[in-house]
This record gives sequence, structure tokens and C-alpha cells, in this order.
Amino acid sequence: MSREERRWCLAFGIILGLATTLPYVWAYYREGDAWRFSGFVFGVEDGNSYLAKMLQGAYGAWLFRTPYTTAPQNGILAFLPYLLLGKLAAGVALHEQLIALFHAARFLATPLAVLATYSFAARLVKEVAWRRWATVLASVGGGVGWILVLLGSGNIYGSLPLEFYSPETFGFLAYLGLPHLVVARGLLLLGLAWYLDASREPRRAGWAGAAFLLLGFFQPLAVVSAWVVILAHHLLTFALQLRNETVSPPPIRTTLLVLLISSPAVIYYGWLSLADPFVRAWNAQNIIRSPHPIHYLLAYGPLTVMALVGIIRLPLRGSALLAIGWLLSLPFLAYAPVQLQRRLPDGVWAAIVVLAAAALESTPVRSPRRLGLGLAVITLPSAILLFSGSLRTANHPQTPSFVPSDAAEAYGALSSLTSGGEVVMASFETGNVLPAWAPVRVLIGHGPESVGLTEARTQVETFYAANTTDEVRRSILDTHMVRFVFAGPPESGLGDWEPAGAPYLEPVYSSGPYRIFAVIDQPSQAAMGNDGGK
Repeated sequence: MSREERRWCLAFGIILGLATTLPYVWAYYREGDAWRFSGFVFGVEDGNSYLAKMLQGAYGAWLFRTPYTTAPQNGILAFLPYLLLGKLAAGVALHEQLIALFHAARFLATPLAVLATYSFAARLVKEVAWRRWATVLASVGGGVGWILVLLGSGNIYGSLPLEFYSPETFGFLAYLGLPHLVVARGLLLLGLAWYLDASREPRRAGWAGAAFLLLGFFQPLAVVSAWVVILAHHLLTFALQLRNETVSPPPIRTTLLVLLISSPAVIYYGWLSLADPFVRAWNAQNIIRSPHPIHYLLAYGPLTVMALVGIIRLPLRGSALLAIGWLLSLPFLAYAPVQLQRRLPDGVWAAIVVLAAAALESTPVRSPRRLGLGLAVITLPSAILLFSGSLRTANHPQTPSFVPSDAAEAYGALSSLTSGGEVVMASFETGNVLPAWAPVRVLIGHGPESVGLTEARTQVETFYAANTTDEVRRSILDTHMVRFVFAGPPESGLGDWEPAGAPYLEPVYSSGPYRIFAVIDQPSQAAMGNDGGK
């Protein structure tokens, strides 16, 4: 890579970072007196959970304990980037600081991920023009599911097209709103690029292992994906050697060094999955299955055809074999017998695009650039639809991307009433938002993180139901060590119960439709053996 190429990567990364920041700037402009921006234009439930993790860091946490459950937790080394990011926030307007830090991290990570993508493409593609083409499409390209969306048939076989909800499948969604996945994509591609270099420069094996080790703190499962790609590279090389092809195998010693250096995160999280009861319970309800295979065909089909041309025409050398092995491993990654199937194909889109670029670079057709432009026209509309949709969300304040101003004031009041770790009784809707604004815990509020969600949701609904006796309500409060009860429109939707008449509740805040009650004679928090993440 020349200096000019690096400058291009920096320029494109900054442009992409600015473009994907525009919806958030516009959303803040559209707040007005009645609304406060949540910080997210899509995936608000998960977004609030990231802010909650950052808030834990701001309150001193080094180990992660989810605030979305009252189940006992030992604390684990997870989501460390968000805990560390939160430690940069302090003082007034803490929520706004967390949002600013979140998007600043996303913006700063974007040029780095673009550079890593270009670097990976440069291992296989010679011409600068095609390297740039591959980098642009790997960053903002998508499948042809947009055609179904425009035709009003977006939901087929029980799922939207992958580009509209799966950041692992492509990449633009990550650039638009998920900084840890942007960093993870960059580390994955850099690690694989350095792994390829290690055949000529053995010291790069250490670099590759370090990249994958760091990757484990951002997206642990992506390390497993990298290992599968490396295994596929070795198997493909071995298969070609059996056919008497002249292929240089990757050094076994180099590969073992890469795996050894990168293994701690995989070993740690694997051990937690077996030994930690809370992590086991979390994993049991954290199910992210891959959709029907036709969705992968819609996602990758057009460029895969071009990539297959590249497979036929490319010389069989290290970088080409790795990309080919990555593509061939897609069915095994996407439908592996694990709970998080859809996570495993992370980054394969980059391999497909790079193979397609290499094919276009060497194709004998009269006008390969015209063909490349046609493929770009097919793959870019998904990003355009996502971007325009985010602008529409930003332009029309409403839940969940925006929070009513009086609700935000109530969340702020609750934050001033707590010292950290207190349990608040609230609906799922309120429970998702509260830990992003105040250092509290809730019974329910996040799909995977609210362990025992079904039972806990039933208890919350029972608590707010009008026909529930005070004895039952008090039992629920005591069981979960609840310190505060929140009452707002979402809670009113669960029942007509009036908390002001309960003798065991004391009103501590009231403004508009939002009220907060303190539980009288609540047992000590120390009895739970949980420090609330502090």
C-alpha cells in the first residue's frame, strides 16, 4: 500500500464516518421541547444496553454485571470496551456524554476498519481502482433484498432480507451504529491479512495473534470465525496437494502461534459458558439463528457468481486460497449447531467482494469497469434505504428512538435518588431505558440479558394488575429486593392499579404522568450479595 492509498482510505473512512453520523446530528436538532433523543435510530433496545454498560463503567465497574435482571451474578470480563469508554464520562449531563462517547468511538473506528478492509483486499487485488471498488462495496454494499422491500414483499420465510438487520452479514449497519462491530471487523481482516503475511515474515504471526486476541474483547465469537477460516485455508491447501498441485502450505508453526496467542478469550468465554450458572442461563435464551438459506442467496448471490469466476481464474496462492476457503466455509458457519448461528459468518462478505474484484481485474470481457459499476448499482441500494430510513426516524420524533421529555426528567430524578445498584420495578419498555439513564437494576428490560425473562415478565405484569393483592405485591418486592416502583404510561398499560394507595410505598417524585415511589422498610441490598456493578 502506497501513501496515496492510505490517504484515500483515511478520506473515505472520514466521509463514511461523517455520513453515518448525520442522522444522529439531525435527531438532536429535531428534539424540541417535547422529546429527548435516545442516541439511536435503530436497534434502540440494544443501544440502551450499551449505554447501560458504559454507565456502569462511569460508576466504577471493571467487571460486567447486567442491570437487566435481579438474578445473582459474579461479574465477568465482558463488554470491556464499553466499560472503559464509560470511564471517560463524569459530572453533569452524563447521559448525553455517554451518547457522544459512543458515537465518537464509532466515528474514530470507521477509518481504521476501512484501512483494514483495503489492506485485506490488497493481498489479492493488484490494481488500485479495484482495491477501492472492493473496499467501498465491502463497507457499504449489500444484497438484492432491497428489491423485495420495494415490491412490498420484504418478509419472506419469516425474515427480512439480511442487510436490513444483520450487521455481521454485510457491514453498513455496523458503521451506522455499532462501534464494537466496526472495530471487530477491522481486527478480523487485519489479523487474517497478517496471518497471510506470516508465510514470508514470521513475526507477522505474532501481530495476527495479537489482533485476534484484541478481537476477543470486542466480539469473542469472531475469533472462532477466524479460526474456521484458517482451518479452511489449511484444508484447501492440503486437498490441492493431494491433487499434485504446486501449492505452498502455510507454516504449521506460524498457525499454531496465531492460535495460541489468540486463544485466551475463547478459552475464558468457553469456560464461563460451562461453569458460570448465570452465563449458562443467559446463553440458553440468547438465540440468534440464521434465516432460510434463500436469504443468503439474496444477500451474496450476485457477487458470489463473480467470485466463482475469480476462483476459476486466480492463481492458487495463499491469499486466494484463504478467501476461497472462507467462501466455501459459509454454509458451515451459517448453520453450525450453535445458538448464535448468524454471528459466525462475520466478515465473509469482504472475502466475496475481494474475490469478485480479483475476477473483474483479470476478466477478459471488453469492459470490466462497466460490469463492476453494474454490480455496484445492484449492491448499494440497501445502504441507501437504510440511510434514508435513519434520516426519516431522526426527522420524526417518537418512541423508541426518542424519549418524552417528562419521562427523561423522571429518569434523571431517579438517578439523583440512587447511589448505584438499587432495583426498580418497571415494565419491560421502561426497564430497557432506565439503566441507560440511572445506575439501577430492573427485573426485565432486555431480551437476552433479562435472565428468566418469561417468569419475571409474568411477575411484573402481576404486580401492576388491578386485582393483585397487596400480599402478593409485597412478596414480589421482597423477592427481588425492589427499592423503587416506577409508574408511567407503560406501567398503566399493564393494569389499573393505583400505587399511591399502597401503604408500603412512599411517593418521592411526581411530574405529569410519571411517578416514582420508594418501597418502605425494604431489606438491605447487602443481603443479595451483589454490589450492583460498582
